[in-house]
Amino acid sequence: MSYTAEQISRWNTELRVRPALDIVRWAASLAPGRAIVSTNFRPYEAVILHLATQARPDIPVLWVDHGYNLAATYRHAEEVTALLKLNLKPYLPRLTPAHRDAVHGPVPAPDDEAGLKRFSALMKLEPFQRGMRELAPAVWITALRRSQTANRAALDTVTWDANFNTLKVSPLLDWEDAQLEAYLREHRLPNELAYFDPAKADAKRECGLHVAWGREAVAGVDAAR
Repeated sequence: MSYTAEQISRWNTELRVRPALDIVRWAASLAPGRAIVSTNFRPYEAVILHLATQARPDIPVLWVDHGYNLAATYRHAEEVTALLKLNLKPYLPRLTPAHRDAVHGPVPAPDDEAGLKRFSALMKLEPFQRGMRELAPAVWITALRRSQTANRAALDTVTWDANFNTLKVSPLLDWEDAQLEAYLREHRLPNELAYFDPAKADAKRECGLHVAWGREAVAGVDAAR
């Protein structure tokens, strides 16, 4: 299933002024039974997960557990999953963290760009791509926000994602932290600020899921198997 640039432009014009829940409901109805939401259980993720389950309680939730999460993140994931009764679809890398570290060494330093890309491809991008291939969504709902990275600042609410050949919908794109915090309070949702993504090392760096090099990096992992 694909969409024209004109369709996507029209949807962005129409949705730009709509509440986030309306956007999520629109996304879920666009491809009934073929919409998913992704999460990494970072801070404020309960917002997008609550919105998604309000629109469709059994929506598949794709989560790549690379094995390097903080203990607080795992506890938060358990709490949110139970609270919202998430239809969680966890995907793990083909190597455990202990196996990867033994073969490839410790997690790359923040200034090791090539090493971080290799790490991301092996431990995050490959399992995510596997999940997308098996779940085969027509619509992918994300919690991306413009304030996160320079690449995301240029996105629109609705975009065609060439990495995964699916329509990507980001209903929280223009939300600020204060709005997310207010939503959490209003709906009595938990939050966990202790979070670290070893595939990014820096909060402003892309892990590869939403940029072109990610597709190439995963192809390299597959070729090496």
